[in-house]
Amino acid sequence: MFKDKILLITGGTGSFGNAVVSRFLNSEIKEIRVLSRDEKKQEDMRKFYNNDKLKFYIGDVRDYNSIDGAFIGVDFVFHAAALKQVPSCEFYPLEAVKTNILGSDNVISACVKNGVKKAIFLSTDKAAYPINAMGMSKAIMEKNVIARSRQFRLNDTILCLTRYGNVMGSRGSVIPLFLSQISSNKPVTITNPAMTRFMMTLDDAVELVLYAFLHGEQGDLFVQKAPASTIDVLAKAILDLKKCDIPPVYIGTRHGEKLYEVLVTQEEMTKALDLGGFFKIPADNRNLNYDRFVEKGSKKLILADSYHSHNTTRLDIEGMKKLLLKLDMFK
Repeated sequence: MFKDKILLITGGTGSFGNAVVSRFLNSEIKEIRVLSRDEKKQEDMRKFYNNDKLKFYIGDVRDYNSIDGAFIGVDFVFHAAALKQVPSCEFYPLEAVKTNILGSDNVISACVKNGVKKAIFLSTDKAAYPINAMGMSKAIMEKNVIARSRQFRLNDTILCLTRYGNVMGSRGSVIPLFLSQISSNKPVTITNPAMTRFMMTLDDAVELVLYAFLHGEQGDLFVQKAPASTIDVLAKAILDLKKCDIPPVYIGTRHGEKLYEVLVTQEEMTKALDLGGFFKIPADNRNLNYDRFVEKGSKKLILADSYHSHNTTRLDIEGMKKLLLKLDMFK
């Protein structure tokens, strides 16, 4: 699909970027560009992959002038650069605004100026019914991607969105924390044992973005159906796999955390297309002539239940262990 093409990944030194590079670097792709702020992580990637197809660009999505040049000649973009940690965004919400909202808008502008064919913007379940700054900033990012896509001409960049839950084992997620605590002979710290979270591997995250890339039209949002687990089941599965008998410690809910996460809202479910393993939510392309839609709109609007981590397939300990064993850190 990327034969002789140039792909750019913003935030490409992160877990998602590494997964994409590992998957496609040795294919017929012409070039993969990694755009990020962290020269140390770029140097680590350069040494690890040691491949001339991989090019590195230092730049910050907050600063348009620092990223514009990286988009010259690019065919496709995966926008993964973001502030993702819920507690840190709670304490520094304007930093989340600068990166997640303004930064993503700069990426859109760079795509349009440089004739990028398609760009996929990565979002999060926390953007659906957001209660924290990270989710709110991602929700506005989604709204802006859709709003700008409405303004584009026929041959302008196609903008699509993906929304997914926790990526298992990604940097800053709970699984590496649990493993670190176990290796240090410390108790695993659990916030609320009844919390549920969607469980996706990095491969699942890449598959979702590729599905959106292959099937997405202007302004589409894609969601991959995924199982969920309580934090208690996740912790017990990890403790069992690591043969650790230190009992966990319950520390209480952190800043900005939800009991469960929503991937598709009730309102979105009324127009979502069920594609088997995925939902596609087409963009709402009504204009500002609201009176026309009130008078002539559908009167059969029935809200379905949202798709969330409390009502999706629920993993038990054995099912969670089977999923964990797919991760390199458990092999």
